[in-house]
Amino acid sequence: MENFKLRLKSHIEHVKKVREHCTTEETTKQALILPFLDILGFNAYDPQKVRAEYGADFPGAKYGERVDYALFCQGVPVMFIEAKSYTEKIDNHCPQLSRYFNSTPEVTISAITNGVEWRFFTDLKEKNIMDPTPFIRIRMDDITDSDAEQLFRFRHDKFKPEALRTLAEESVYISAFVKVVSESLREVDAEFVRFVASRANIGRQLNQRFIDSITPLVREAVQRSVSAMVVSGLSSKPHVIEDHTTDAESTTSHIDEEADIVDADNPNIVTTHNERVLFEKIASIVGPEHDLQPKDTESYYSVLFQGKTNRWLVRYHDKKNRSSIQLPFDITPIASNEISRARLEHDGNRIFIEKPEDVLRISGLILDSLEFVKNDENFRKRRT
Repeated sequence: MENFKLRLKSHIEHVKKVREHCTTEETTKQALILPFLDILGFNAYDPQKVRAEYGADFPGAKYGERVDYALFCQGVPVMFIEAKSYTEKIDNHCPQLSRYFNSTPEVTISAITNGVEWRFFTDLKEKNIMDPTPFIRIRMDDITDSDAEQLFRFRHDKFKPEALRTLAEESVYISAFVKVVSESLREVDAEFVRFVASRANIGRQLNQRFIDSITPLVREAVQRSVSAMVVSGLSSKPHVIEDHTTDAESTTSHIDEEADIVDADNPNIVTTHNERVLFEKIASIVGPEHDLQPKDTESYYSVLFQGKTNRWLVRYHDKKNRSSIQLPFDITPIASNEISRARLEHDGNRIFIEKPEDVLRISGLILDSLEFVKNDENFRKRRT
């Protein structure tokens, strides 16, 4: 990874130095695009990895369509690249790239570039139909560590189509979440104020009059929190918001949120921090309108629907060596594919996770589990 970053850094300096001279498409290819492909492990002089002017005819459409570059892994085309001159804007060429992509089902990723800006596409909305918007946009003159880490997954020896599609999904979700969070922090609407007040456990009835009265306070709290996070990110030591509580108050109110909780009636039942986080993440997936309750035992931790012990969405085995979860239904080939796309492994009905947050990557299966336990018919069949 470090060697990749060093080569990428050198390429970035090269791009900044020579881009103004790349006034034609061919010069852009030779000076900006092919060197970058070489960094990714796709040697332009190896036709087993890179083929120029690759035929990509769509049945019944214009004959003789050719994409600038097709990248290959193990003899199969996995990515198409449409190249443009550095001086060209690439906004108007996506329909052309889409035709190439749609004509070749084996290809899971496509890109359009002028050597400086790269836009990567896949088919999240409809299988084998290129999405109209890219899931990643990267500029070689303004690249971040996160960009470098994402590009590393495009290397020839790392290229895994399903993993890249998962990356695409995550990128789309993150963009949508960032937009919602930014708007919430900027506007501080009543729903956001109600959420903050409920999580703060302030012991007041959250009627509209009270929500209106504390909205300015929540807005100020948001400003302080954002400022504190900015300062923390720029300094070596975390910035702490000034706390005006007394030492006595601090001592009595301090609680180790990660500490284990031992059942008073059965000391063999210990609820771990990971188990509590798992419940929180699953609750966030299914939404607050569903009645979920935790249930810990000596053997495993369960998330129950309506407190019914036979209607568990998930059973969690929190182990130091390898934790796992179980779902109440058999893992089908489709579900297995979803688990693989989430970069997780499973053995039968047991899905292995490194941390409880990993369940967010298989949120579709968690929702399937919810539908399963809500369906009375599934439990009638079990009794017969």
